[in-house]
Amino acid sequence: MNPNNKSQTDLFGASEARLPLETSVGAIGVFDSGLGGLTVLRHLHQQLPYYDYLYLGDQARVPYGTRSFETVLRYTREGVSELFSRGCALVILACNTASAKALRSLQQEWLPSVAPDRRILGVLRPSTEEAGNFTRNGHLGILATPGTVLSNSYPIEIGHFFPEIRNTHLACPLWVPLVEAGEVDSEGTHYFVARDLNRLFQLDPQIDAVLLACTHYPMLMDVIRQHLPIGVSIIEQGPLIAEKLKSYLDRHPEIQMRCTTNGTMRYLTTDKRDGFCEKATLFGMHIDPQQVEEVHHFL
Repeated sequence: MNPNNKSQTDLFGASEARLPLETSVGAIGVFDSGLGGLTVLRHLHQQLPYYDYLYLGDQARVPYGTRSFETVLRYTREGVSELFSRGCALVILACNTASAKALRSLQQEWLPSVAPDRRILGVLRPSTEEAGNFTRNGHLGILATPGTVLSNSYPIEIGHFFPEIRNTHLACPLWVPLVEAGEVDSEGTHYFVARDLNRLFQLDPQIDAVLLACTHYPMLMDVIRQHLPIGVSIIEQGPLIAEKLKSYLDRHPEIQMRCTTNGTMRYLTTDKRDGFCEKATLFGMHIDPQQVEEVHHFL
């Protein structure tokens, strides 16, 4: 439940119409606060290339990591609503802050009244189910946004699956803005990555595996590797999420049959199309501007 005890009307709006049942057939929706979710989308397409994907990046309001519970919940609902309105029966929240702060409320309080036949999945559960398998000595580090760290979601969930593991998390508030600004290998980026990793290992020098609990952070992989102690493993979420989605669709044919399979990828951004395409190249994605649509009506 909402920790601030706000009413459902306050959080979700009183006038939202219920969507028609069992009529949506469309792409798999992928939502992120900005461009970080492209790291997940790339792995989804590699693992499941025959599905159609519709990506929505809320670049106009990035980052989410420093925003309140209510704000993240509202922004995430608006993004998911947009994807539902375009036929998506399944939406992946490729944003750790949205998954940590908004997913449960949307699943339990919003979907039953607005779209009970559709599904929203996050990135937290696929990661926490596997994270403990990457550490040899039981000491795991977690790097995340301030919002994700404050939610305490990762230590709680990892504790359910791996109660014997000591996990230590650290907020890295500048990493997402650096990535979104295209500063993935600048002197300033090296400084802040080195500083934050040093802080993490001061908290627990025995850490031998680090989970990148933000989908933007893989863009800093080379810099992170340079400043990590030798022998420490890095856990990237994208491959884990793709494998779990494949398993989910195999187990839920009622959802799988409503996901179209033409192998297409389309994109929505709440900012400018040209900027989206330009920055997407930093994520290894070369996107034709004709594949991108600007959406501003819910801002």
